[in-house]
Amino acid sequence: MSEYLFTSESVSEGHPDKVADRVSDAIVDLYFSKDPQSRVAVETLVTTNRIVLAGEVRCAHDVTHDEIENAARAAVKSIGYEQDGFHWETAVLHNYIHAQSADIAMGVDNSADKQGEEGAGDQGIMFGYACNETEHLMPAPIAYSHEILEKLAAVRHGGDRRLEPDSKSQVTLKYKDGYPVGATSVVVSTQHAEGVTQAELKALVKDIVTEVLPEGWMPSDDELYVNPTGQFIIGGPDGDTGLTGRKIIVDTYGGAAPHGGGAFSGKDPTKVDRSAAYAARYLAKNVVAAGIADNCTIQLSYAIGVAKPLSVYVDLWGKVKVDSAKVSKALQELMDLSPTGIRTHLGLNKPIYERTAAYGHFGRLPDADGGFSWEKTDLTTALKAKLSL
Repeated sequence: MSEYLFTSESVSEGHPDKVADRVSDAIVDLYFSKDPQSRVAVETLVTTNRIVLAGEVRCAHDVTHDEIENAARAAVKSIGYEQDGFHWETAVLHNYIHAQSADIAMGVDNSADKQGEEGAGDQGIMFGYACNETEHLMPAPIAYSHEILEKLAAVRHGGDRRLEPDSKSQVTLKYKDGYPVGATSVVVSTQHAEGVTQAELKALVKDIVTEVLPEGWMPSDDELYVNPTGQFIIGGPDGDTGLTGRKIIVDTYGGAAPHGGGAFSGKDPTKVDRSAAYAARYLAKNVVAAGIADNCTIQLSYAIGVAKPLSVYVDLWGKVKVDSAKVSKALQELMDLSPTGIRTHLGLNKPIYERTAAYGHFGRLPDADGGFSWEKTDLTTALKAKLSL
């Protein structure tokens, strides 16, 4: 279609599922702070005054139950939960984390591919995507949905006692000839303290949305929906159970690109669900940043215990300056896409994961300590040289 509407949503760090993601990734970071070769697969469930941890780990150094509990509680405290129904200090915590399966360890560590390389931690398909709709080469609807909630959280962390941690956003943009030209509606639901009027909240949200959207993109006032149910006092894990890994579209591209199905949070980077999705984003972003295409989708696939990817698929969406097969070949020459190669190239064996748990794993700024390394565009010069551009 030459004209269409497209919608994406985001959820805040205080959404129950994101609380679970944050706790799981805090535990990943705890293990990596002890041993860069740690193996971690931890799931979290949060509900009314309960935090339940389960999963499999392996580490060269002891990690005590107290350290795990302290990491979980610190994550919840940082989000800001001090409610009667969910409090970082008083919630009951159940820890069912145990040693990693010997069968999984064998598949990853014992050179199942017979080439002396570490095998993938699981089978699966992973997708990466980039486009030139925004500065950080992300689809605009998810980028603006994230930014609205980040700014709302900044107001709350800045001391606005009217706001509580749980919130959601949704942005619908109008596209013409493949590019966004304006917003037709915005939805924001934010948990709030008792006694706060919906008029107050709408005024606050309207200021934030106006700041986030490009000039002239603001929808009409009757298309700005703030707490459509009328109030949102009971929220967070007290209002809805949260689980690790339930917000995979929020974590990636807002539905503008395919998703392989595997969640990221709670997993160390031997799990290609996480590391290969990061690698695919990294390569797709470099393709777009190099000016080779306006949009780029990359799919990688793996088998458990096998190091090399089974397939590397590149889609340049038809607007190409170079044949997709040549781009695929060049990318594989520039980056070793084995699990070990990905972790080495992107520096993933570090405690850099808790920060990824909210507001998207992509479209972020690379950090000096190696966080969000997959957002770098440092391959563009070499890529253009290989393609003679």
